[in-house]
Amino acid sequence: MLTDIKIGQYFPGDSALHRLDPRFKLIALIVMLIGIFVLDSRVDYVLWCVFVLALMIISKIPVRMFYDSIKPILWIIGITFILHIFSGEGEPILKIWSFGITWDGISRGIFISLRLFLLMFGSALLTFTTPPLMLADAMEDLMDPLKKVGVPTHEIAMMMTIALRFIPTLLEETDKIIKAQKSRGADFTTGSILNRIKAVMPILIPLFIGAFRRADELALAMEARCYHGGVGRTRLKKLAFGRIDYMAMGLYILLLVILVAGKFIPHLAF
Repeated sequence: MLTDIKIGQYFPGDSALHRLDPRFKLIALIVMLIGIFVLDSRVDYVLWCVFVLALMIISKIPVRMFYDSIKPILWIIGITFILHIFSGEGEPILKIWSFGITWDGISRGIFISLRLFLLMFGSALLTFTTPPLMLADAMEDLMDPLKKVGVPTHEIAMMMTIALRFIPTLLEETDKIIKAQKSRGADFTTGSILNRIKAVMPILIPLFIGAFRRADELALAMEARCYHGGVGRTRLKKLAFGRIDYMAMGLYILLLVILVAGKFIPHLAF
């Protein structure tokens, strides 16, 4: 069911992760995404996994939500794993036709799959624990220096947040269209590839029409409320770092120091 997908949704809560400043969470996510690619030894990945798992527990968000957030890419992770286990170097431990499975391939497949899981869970933690408007404010504040060169930071942040917010809505509408087409006798699972592609057209056309209609309605609603961009706008709640943010920042910096130290101290990595 497409309605079970939780990409881009906010899960209300009062956990320590929910109370963190969205600017810190956004920077921490970017640093983590970079770190996962740069700091990629076995010890590093163990620490990254422990770190993400600890955040999932602290957030108090049901495990089902995280499963639903990665459900759309599970098939991509599976294909990636299969491709890597057959492309490793060394002596094959199992042969299927002319393809061989090696320990090197299995190791690579696990690492790449684990990397994708970490990327998805890290991104899901940000959207699950941060309201869309606060996320937009955080993006705008972080891009504030770009205003000096004429970059419309407020509009960019608003567009990114609206796009993220409308993902669940579009998924729900897609699910309704599929059910409506099936009730009219449409078949999306049988036939040749060309027939399946043709069968998707009755879904895409009403979906695009609905998306443009929603965009037009949103634009009219924003104009009716006298929205004219970020110039002169004020905020009800201003973003400010608190004690919990500084504590989290200190712990995060400590984790990064440990990870970076593993690159220069040989006995920390294996």
